[in-house]
Amino acid sequence: MAITHDSGLGTLQKALKINLDSKIYGTFAEIGAGQEVAGTFFKAGGASGTVAKSMSAYDMTFSDAIYGHLKDKRYVCQERLDSMLDHEYDLLIERLNEKRGAETQFFSFADTVVTLNYHKNNHPHGWLGCRFQTEPRGEYHDVIIHVRLLDRDTILQQQAVGILGVNLIYACFNYYRNPEVFLESLRDNIAMDRFQLDSIKFFGPAFKEVDSRLISLRLVRNGFSDVAIFGPDGKNVQPSDILYKKNILMLRGRFRPITNVHMDMLANGLIQFREENDVTESNILVLFELTLQGLRSGEDIDEKDFLDRVDILCALGQTVMISNYVEYYKLVSYLSVFSKNKLGLIMGYPNLEYIFQEENYKELPGEILQSFATLFSKNIKAFVYPTLKDGAILNCMRFNPPAHLTDLYRYLIANNKIEDIYHYNKSNLNIITDDMLSLIQTGEPGWEENVPGEVAQFIKDRCLFGFPCVVIPKKEDV
Repeated sequence: MAITHDSGLGTLQKALKINLDSKIYGTFAEIGAGQEVAGTFFKAGGASGTVAKSMSAYDMTFSDAIYGHLKDKRYVCQERLDSMLDHEYDLLIERLNEKRGAETQFFSFADTVVTLNYHKNNHPHGWLGCRFQTEPRGEYHDVIIHVRLLDRDTILQQQAVGILGVNLIYACFNYYRNPEVFLESLRDNIAMDRFQLDSIKFFGPAFKEVDSRLISLRLVRNGFSDVAIFGPDGKNVQPSDILYKKNILMLRGRFRPITNVHMDMLANGLIQFREENDVTESNILVLFELTLQGLRSGEDIDEKDFLDRVDILCALGQTVMISNYVEYYKLVSYLSVFSKNKLGLIMGYPNLEYIFQEENYKELPGEILQSFATLFSKNIKAFVYPTLKDGAILNCMRFNPPAHLTDLYRYLIANNKIEDIYHYNKSNLNIITDDMLSLIQTGEPGWEENVPGEVAQFIKDRCLFGFPCVVIPKKEDV
């Protein structure tokens, strides 16, 4: 049966439909933004048909006594949310399963949230999760989301949490068979400029076919977030958890495919980044970034092509970021929210030319100067890999910006904001990624030696990027 998105339902209507469904029954535990989710179910009417318990352990001592101690004392985190879901769901089953388990789909909803403080200088965000059954006495499933709250008013942020929580619970019981509809329904009745949803995780047998990599892509493609990150295991990770206080080293590219040039850029850029006085080697996080623009073919994104690239990067043990930031200064602004430590950008010489093109900043009141104030702020440094053009090797020392920007460029060089990658393999400068892709797609030789050995084997074994695999028939078929 096709799952359709009933986008016309208001928040109170969703809560009322759940309240009137005699099979759905559960608990609410909310910390940090009032009890807006449970409150919506009470306001809708008929809440006694849904709410077994509603509570809020605001005090840290109470919270620790109920849900256990946290080592790093970060109470707004997935670890705390997980412990809340574990405790409340286990208690629900223990107390009510025998009495009404045969005809009830139990659930436990939990959230832990920090809203805007009095000085309005913090970063409001929260974790929301729902553990639920799809059938009486069935196995439980979890859906966990992380949201950034963008309203500049605490009451509006509380209201946003209430709407998102109701949307999540409603989706768990009505849209769990279709993750695409599930995701889309989370923005019902709330404007997209009020929140960003940068992580969603599905657990349980009903979600065994859900691909976290595609979910990450859809978060950015569908406008839920400007950024999504997943680890070498392909699982979505919450950006603030992985970026928090890290020395981040970023390599942007299309990686179609990843070549020896990319690996050389990373290896030598990493060497120089480690030598920076304010970089701690054990604290370095390397990110391979794919932009939406780099994924598009015309107006569409080829999801198979996207997965091909991600499969290779993950197989190499890399952490991958998808972003909607074409301009580097926007990317830096985002990363700086989570870490004030040194950030390195590895880029090719053509990218250096690009960031000095003033037409890219016409929408800014301060134009290129405003963008550079962010891009080359206190703890940012660019490492530039050379390019071979017309027989000449182009690098920072040979870059000639427009005459009126020459002094600006000299300032950046003199203040150690831009630096050449000095040690590189000159033979790699002859590699053109698009040429390698053409050879792969036509099955012609000459590309294997220009990509890492494991990547070449991966492409052949899995017929990636249009590689024309030859299917050898089984003996019984001959």
